[in-house]
Amino acid sequence: MSILEGIRESFRLPDLRRRILFTFLILVIYRLAANIPVPGVDREVLRQVLSPESPTGSFAQVLDLLSGGAVSNFSVLAMGVYPYITASIIIQILTPIIPALEELMKEGQAGRDKINRYTYYLAIPMAALQAVGQINIFRGQGGQTIIPGFGFGPESDLLLTATVLATMTAGTMFAIWLGELITEDGIGNGLSMVIFAGIVARIPVNIVRLYSADTAATVRNSVLFLVLTVLTVAVIVVVQEGQRRIPVKYGKRVRGMKMYGGGSTYLPLRVNTAGMIPLIFAQSFLSFPAILASFFKNSNAVWVANTASTIETVFGGQGGNELGGQIIYWLAYFSMVVGFTYLYTDIMIRNQNLADSLQRNGGFIPGIRPGKNTEIFIQRVVTRITLVGALFLGTIAVLPGLIQIVMDLIQPGTGLEVRSALLIVSGGGLIIIVGVIIDTMRQLEAQLVMRHRESFIR
Repeated sequence: MSILEGIRESFRLPDLRRRILFTFLILVIYRLAANIPVPGVDREVLRQVLSPESPTGSFAQVLDLLSGGAVSNFSVLAMGVYPYITASIIIQILTPIIPALEELMKEGQAGRDKINRYTYYLAIPMAALQAVGQINIFRGQGGQTIIPGFGFGPESDLLLTATVLATMTAGTMFAIWLGELITEDGIGNGLSMVIFAGIVARIPVNIVRLYSADTAATVRNSVLFLVLTVLTVAVIVVVQEGQRRIPVKYGKRVRGMKMYGGGSTYLPLRVNTAGMIPLIFAQSFLSFPAILASFFKNSNAVWVANTASTIETVFGGQGGNELGGQIIYWLAYFSMVVGFTYLYTDIMIRNQNLADSLQRNGGFIPGIRPGKNTEIFIQRVVTRITLVGALFLGTIAVLPGLIQIVMDLIQPGTGLEVRSALLIVSGGGLIIIVGVIIDTMRQLEAQLVMRHRESFIR
């Protein structure tokens, strides 16, 4: 059965058809809500912020792409579901550190439900903090904020500030709720589908970047975009699906007159366990120097003001227009992505307690003693294969910057234009799109196989 036949077969089954249509309905609601603006936004300042020439223009455009255009009109869904993702990462980091959370993780589904509830609670203050940071970093020429009067100073409008924070926090929680509805009654992972819909919805608008008054530039941008997109998708599929399969055997146990257990299987360790989480974390951390520098660029000390302006340009504008600044930014970005990939992968593997789970179920890796030796062996294998995943994510992250630097060296002044064209779908966006499509196809396949239909994913 081909993929098209499998999709057609899915719509013939009433229950599966209902799930698919329900998913589409929720995504339509999300897209409609993404057009509701936050009160008090200064449209002229927002236009300046989104301009490629502004210090935070490139960063704002990346956020706009991942939010499906919600940043371009600064809607109530401008933060998407990222505060929840951040809260989830924090909980995962704290789980092996806090004994109470570690005990909950061992309690099965009931414990996981409690941890999920704590994640929702943490997402609320994270959404408020991210709203403050996002509004403060998005400033137009002369330092004007996109929402005049926002803040907590003596000249600020506290009622407006409270309204904006409440609105943006509520928008984030609404998006999370829509994602949970898809997970429960639709097809696919809800939060991933929400992010996926936002990215795909913005692609037609961003395709306009490929065209310019210069025909040669249009052809060049179009060819570069198509070639790099196809190659990137191919590499993403290979790496995302890549596994190291460690053989596992289970000992036989005799109870009464019956023998249980035995047999062989394997332990699949993914090359890229972290997904695109390191990209989000690295981008967030790289914005902190620009935020801190913005408080000092008006200092009376000339060297302090100049240093702050340079830092804001390099880290807030993805390297600025100078070759040295671009090299510093993209090297820092690459290093952070690689570092966070190792950190997050280590946290994920430790939380799974693979060695203990194997030992409890009578499983063992041939040639490796159960217990501590198995844990050390798994960690060593994960560290080795994660190098490929980390370099892969780092390369995907800095690919637009590498193209910009190369183009500027070949033909000065064309790098920024080419990079803007390539950001129609960023590397992180492609990882999300490919991952969501593969996951959704697998869920549809599982539903069809469960109903005695033929598999359509080979």
